[in-house]
Amino acid sequence: MDPVDPVGPVQRHSALDRALSRLVAQVRGEVLTPEDAGYEEELAGFNRIGLADHRPHVVVAARATADVRAAVSFAAELGLPVGVQATGHGTAAPARGGVLVSTRRMNAVTVDPLTRTAQVEAGARWHQVIARAAAHGLAPLNGSSPLVGVVGYTLGGGLGPLGRRYGYAADLVTRIEIVTADGALRQVTRDRHPDLFWALRGGKGNFGIVTRLRFGLVPVRRLYGGGLRFPGEQVGRVLDAWRRWTATVPEEMTSSVALLRLPDAPDVPELLRGRLTAHVRIAFTGGAEEGERLVRPLRASGTALADTVAEMPYAEVADIHQDPTHPLPYHERNIVLRELSADALDTLLRVAGAGSSCGDLMVELRHLGGALLRPAEVPNAVGSRDGSYTLTTLSPPGTPDAVLRAMEPWGTGRRYLNFLAGEDTAGAAEECFDPGTVARLARLKAEFDPGNVFRLNHNIAPRA
Repeated sequence: MDPVDPVGPVQRHSALDRALSRLVAQVRGEVLTPEDAGYEEELAGFNRIGLADHRPHVVVAARATADVRAAVSFAAELGLPVGVQATGHGTAAPARGGVLVSTRRMNAVTVDPLTRTAQVEAGARWHQVIARAAAHGLAPLNGSSPLVGVVGYTLGGGLGPLGRRYGYAADLVTRIEIVTADGALRQVTRDRHPDLFWALRGGKGNFGIVTRLRFGLVPVRRLYGGGLRFPGEQVGRVLDAWRRWTATVPEEMTSSVALLRLPDAPDVPELLRGRLTAHVRIAFTGGAEEGERLVRPLRASGTALADTVAEMPYAEVADIHQDPTHPLPYHERNIVLRELSADALDTLLRVAGAGSSCGDLMVELRHLGGALLRPAEVPNAVGSRDGSYTLTTLSPPGTPDAVLRAMEPWGTGRRYLNFLAGEDTAGAAEECFDPGTVARLARLKAEFDPGNVFRLNHNIAPRA
């Protein structure tokens, strides 16, 4: 049937009333419409305010997999699109109409130290896994922020502080439980639905709602890690030293550099307030003595405003990047670089360094290589394995994309899916993969979601 507005001012269709009543009866969690108390609170996400505002017809605050199945079946019956939100990081296409499934209450986490695996529900966050794994001397391949949802991050690839040593988070996934567009619950592994298993690990949320995920953990108890902060006038020589240094370090060393232009606001640390600074982030899985030797050239590249690089328990990994913990509106865009030559660095400094007109809050380079270049043991759809660096910008709404455009001559022509946020990135998914991968993802989309029910995302439309 044609899509209808379940909550508009017009008289409700009797079929819709019946469907909504059935949904309420089937769901353990809450079913919310715009007239209901709690609707706005349920929609609030980390990257929503003023940027990608959700206004769905119906929100299903799921508490169990059965709730997710009921929500998808309800949407299919009425011809409505379906979106999903756990934490609200990385929002792309907002749910304006349709059904939004909120999974934040489905947050159970278990760790098995004998098999070195973790299992999480749809709404779990990385800090939960980090804490439970650390009790057994293990670590997940989490990202820089412990507040990010495990499932969305992992399905989009998962590039984190252990990346050069152990690869992408998606590479360690062993089992996926997913509700597909027909409302079916599928258990997906390398042996069951192997094509879908390939697509989900890198294709993100385009094929359904993942309700449970199982993945491997790695034996990391401690790091030599932290950050070096330098003043804006030293950005040029710090970046040049880091560029040369990345060509020499072992794959046990994962690092990045962020140029920060944070506002002069009370919630910004005084050291960073209203000025340009460079933040060099270090995560080394070897010993502290070797780590200190490796980092010495970076320490010598300038006069640090702050130096927190030291031996640390992995449970404190969030201290390396010190990502924001409060919701804020931002566009996130990126390109993958094939190289960072002297000419490329000169261009970057011209458009983002001291004295430039750069309006981005952050311009970040992450060093790739090592295990990030190698294919997964069980092949998956993760793109960008041929890049040397990612270049990412975080920008207030309306900021021109000047930095990335200037750096395109050194790009691979690809983007990294997880570093895309904001409504203007919703159509950029195909730029994250080579043409063969895009074609295969589109064919599988046609098989598992021919009506493109799951399109409130970084969407690759179904194509036969």
